[in-house]
Amino acid sequence: MELRAIHERCSGCGVCKLACALENYREVNPSKALLRIEGRFPAPGDYRVHLCTQCGECAEVCPVEAITLDEDGVYRIDEETCTECGACVDTCPHGVIMVGKASDMPTKCILCGECARACPRGAIQLVETEQREAV
Repeated sequence: MELRAIHERCSGCGVCKLACALENYREVNPSKALLRIEGRFPAPGDYRVHLCTQCGECAEVCPVEAITLDEDGVYRIDEETCTECGACVDTCPHGVIMVGKASDMPTKCILCGECARACPRGAIQLVETEQREAV
């Protein structure tokens, strides 16, 4: 599975961010979302959705190998192994590995798909990996 963004459909409403925060933190706090929406002003209505592509660059730089690829193709952070050094946060090409205010523990998308299910315009889609070329 992978998340895909269709930027032209994004209205910048932020429903995806709210759904992400609710699913992952059980909080109504879109600032905790594990994705970003970038408004590309001054062009009105031009937004870019930044998602974790499970590229693995975070795992490559982790000095203690706390980020591993599971059988579902999702990179996960082992909180017991992680030293909270922040190398993964600095390396993420999409800027979507986040560090919370209460702790320095990084968190990242695990492809739960709540953002895609909540998006009213279909700007975020959860697709099978084999469908990459079709979308």
